[in-house]
Amino acid sequence: MIIIRHKFLAIILLFILSFILVTCSASQPQNSVQKSQSDRVLTIWWNRGFYPEQDEALQKVIANWQEKTNNKVEISFFSNDILAAGTNALAAGEPPDIFFSSIGEYTLIPQWAWEGKLVDVSDVIEPVKNLYTDTVLKSVYLYNNVESKYSNYAVPIMEQGLHIHYWYDLIREANLGAEIPKNWDEFWQYWQNAQKNLRQQGKTNIYGLGLPMSIDGTDTSIVFEQILEANNLQILDKQGQLQIDKPGVRQKIIEILDWYTSFYKNGYVPPNAVNWRNSDNNTNFLNRNSLMTINPSMSIPSSQQEDKEIYLNQMRTIEFPNNPNGAKPTYLVSIKQPVIFTSSAHPKLAKEFLLYLLQPENLGSYIKGARGRYFPIMPQLWEDPFWRDTKDPHISEASQQLSASKTRLFKNSINPAYSQVNSENIWGKAMRQILIEGLSSTEVTDIAIERITEIFSQW
Repeated sequence: MIIIRHKFLAIILLFILSFILVTCSASQPQNSVQKSQSDRVLTIWWNRGFYPEQDEALQKVIANWQEKTNNKVEISFFSNDILAAGTNALAAGEPPDIFFSSIGEYTLIPQWAWEGKLVDVSDVIEPVKNLYTDTVLKSVYLYNNVESKYSNYAVPIMEQGLHIHYWYDLIREANLGAEIPKNWDEFWQYWQNAQKNLRQQGKTNIYGLGLPMSIDGTDTSIVFEQILEANNLQILDKQGQLQIDKPGVRQKIIEILDWYTSFYKNGYVPPNAVNWRNSDNNTNFLNRNSLMTINPSMSIPSSQQEDKEIYLNQMRTIEFPNNPNGAKPTYLVSIKQPVIFTSSAHPKLAKEFLLYLLQPENLGSYIKGARGRYFPIMPQLWEDPFWRDTKDPHISEASQQLSASKTRLFKNSINPAYSQVNSENIWGKAMRQILIEGLSSTEVTDIAIERITEIFSQW
């Protein structure tokens, strides 16, 4: 009886063990499949477009890629907080597979490349390399200090320039003549005269110049960099070495800061310009509180495309005036660039999608979805009639400006340390110190030089 009982217990134990093994073997493949499927999902974090059409155009490219490759994509659109979100995700070791910020090239991308946090995407660019200009390729050729090498650490997709917009109908009311002066001093005086004339007509809330002077937006730095370029002030030499401590450079910065902030001091710039965020000069101009404004995109006229009277008849887009020395302007341009982090889960899949996006038919439709806010960087895409239609007084003018005039990249493309100068908005701080704290242009220039020198010493 004892032997039988032992055999019975052994059978029961074997049955239980077999049940556990069968259950595990049945569930394990399912878990593996689920993990595998999850691993195949490409995650994209992308700066939300200014218009729904831009996001819709990207989603269409994604949908076509998914259908063609049978891959899955999860895309998240972010607003102005995307850089903070990307930084936090990197710190947590859980970044997306593809990351795109509309201001990343000014600020963090050169730093991330320097720190070895970006994937080398040369194999993405190589198949379409002949479709780009040398300037575009230079914008993503960055230095990796970890590996001690230069390479392609971002993927160029489109460009952005600076544009001047003004109210044509208000200028006519100012009785100054419709032709805007081309010479530097006369150009800036023109808007001051127009403000005076309109104020005499009872338009007490109008200001001649919508110039950003705030530490709260990147527009301030971008516009001021264009002013420095117009004055042929090179803070870095061609090798990226700092020239800011040279006496001639220092004196020029003092003079330019004094000139730029004088418009505010003399009442030709809206008082709240010292607090503007990037969209506020748009709002101020569209509310007809300023006669003209400078904007680092075409978002202002593009926002009025549905109102043909405003878009075609009341508003104008024009080129910059000639430089103070009489030369034609050289326009600063930034190249928009998605990146892949070295800690991304699916770098190979990310490269496959970006190469698909770079096909001219896909990239062209995406850029047009921005409704002229951004422009092509592949010469063949300029051939699309969308960019050359003279019936559109804004897009055609900006296209001519960017495709036919001299252009130059921002300084962070020469030396990544300058991206930190942009991140800290050194020039916006200088303007605040002059206009709010009451310091002189000489004092704030010395403060700026000291901080910029300190930044460069850390790289």
